[in-house]
Amino acid sequence: MPQLFGHTRAHVGARHALITPGNHVYSSLPGVTGATAVVLVSPAMGAKVAQTLLTFQSGGAARIPASETQTFGYVMEGGANVAVGSRKRRLKAGGFFFCPAGSDWSLALPKKGTQVTLFQKTYAALSGVRPPKAILGDQSRVKGTPFLGDPAANLQVLLPDEPAFDMAVNLFAYQPGGHLPFVEVHIMEHGLVMLSGAGVYRLEDSWYPVKAGDAIWMAPYCAQWFVAMGKAPARYLYYKDVNRSAL
Repeated sequence: MPQLFGHTRAHVGARHALITPGNHVYSSLPGVTGATAVVLVSPAMGAKVAQTLLTFQSGGAARIPASETQTFGYVMEGGANVAVGSRKRRLKAGGFFFCPAGSDWSLALPKKGTQVTLFQKTYAALSGVRPPKAILGDQSRVKGTPFLGDPAANLQVLLPDEPAFDMAVNLFAYQPGGHLPFVEVHIMEHGLVMLSGAGVYRLEDSWYPVKAGDAIWMAPYCAQWFVAMGKAPARYLYYKDVNRSAL
């Protein structure tokens, strides 16, 4: 349905942002062919992470050379062959990969309409700790746990919680009516995409209805809270920076 009289649910502020599918404008990215790219979060808005949505046509591909940037990719729909360095695997919806800084990655032979969300940031090395290795995985093999003991909020941690990793990427699933137990205020920055369902997100002093396809950025210390609404469960994928000193 077309937007009337310039209305949008989107908001981009100094410390948080909401971008909906109705706001998407395509970008051309080096190394990506036969695909549309939407850069949803980036340093241009004050973030330290980049969040990008890639949607591939048949025959599309991505070939990204090694750099100081590390990449986490999550297949939202479809499937494709993914290689990280010398490791290769066919990933379907729910599959994910982690490419550490200093390694290259590629995606080939995607099904038409395959969608991949990327979180990318420059790696912050930690003295005395070896950098992380490549990962090719599937969320169906990652055990979920009730968040703070609440069975209505299930958390899946997709990357190892180890000092080598300076980023975490998790899946949160809520039963209808499930919610965060309190308003969080913390040093970690977030990039987030709604995968399914709907709800309301509080970001600082604003309340936003959100649904599948919406992307959110939260700066450090942005007050945040979520409740799932409607008759279906709600799920989102989110990034945060971890395991590094505040100074």
